Parts: sequence; structure tokens; C-alpha cells
Amino acid sequence: MAGGDQAMRELGDRLPVPEFTTTPFTTPPPLASATVAICTSAALHPVRHDAFTPTDTTYRVLDRAERQLALGHWSPNFDRTGFAIDLDVVYPIDRLEELAAEGVIGAVAPRHLAFAGNQPDDVATVRLDSGPAAAAVLKADGVDVVLLTPV
Repeated sequence: MAGGDQAMRELGDRLPVPEFTTTPFTTPPPLASATVAICTSAALHPVRHDAFTPTDTTYRVLDRAERQLALGHWSPNFDRTGFAIDLDVVYPIDRLEELAAEGVIGAVAPRHLAFAGNQPDDVATVRLDSGPAAAAVLKADGVDVVLLTPV
């Protein structure tokens, strides 16, 4: 399997990376009063809903209370063991709930997002269409901070 890992790293090294002339930035409130959401690239989806398909650049909205999630990552180089043992490895929703209960963060967002991270070379659709649409979902929920879990 090491050869496969190396091949994937080499492929990643050759992928073009967009360059931006400006970087938008907003100063969030202190964590103790911030609403926090998760955005994962683990292609998570509720078990009863449609899975991601190859080259799927859409996203899935995950309800805060939902725990019956399927991992839709289809790369043969992806180790699913951690996810099988503990959902929080790729989607740390229970840890966020604990942080909110302890007052470390203000609140856990009512909805979270999942994308399929194993995308083809061109991710313009995510950058220009589904990404901004997903951000609008979180903005509508009053999310101040997004925890990214790249998988």
C-alpha cells in the first residue's frame, strides 16, 4: 500500500492551487460566546440519504442531532478504521457538545456540512458554487467559527 500512498502524494503535488489576491477575514467573537459548526471533507451523509458519487461537488447538511452517518469517502487509500471506532475522529460533534456544556464555546450550530474531499483536478464548482452556498447555510444559522476536518 505504500506505493499507493506515494502515488497519491505525487498526484497532490502536481495539482494546481488557486491563488487569491486578497484574503477575506472576519474577527470572530471570543470562543466562549461563539457558535461553532463543523465542515468535513469525509463525504459524510445520513445513512437514509443519498451517498456522494464520484466527482460530486455538492455538500450535505448534517443535523446537529444526527449520529447515524455513513462515510462516503471512496479512495482506496483511506483508512476507515478510526471512523468505524469513533465518529468523532472525522466529525467531532460530541466533543463540540462537551465544549459547549463546559462553556468553552458559546453554542454548537444546529447544522453542519460535509463535502467529498476526494475531488478531481478542477474544484472551481466547489469554490464558486457549492462552497458559497454552503457558507450561506452556516451564515443563516449564525455560525461564527467553522471547525474544518479535512479527511
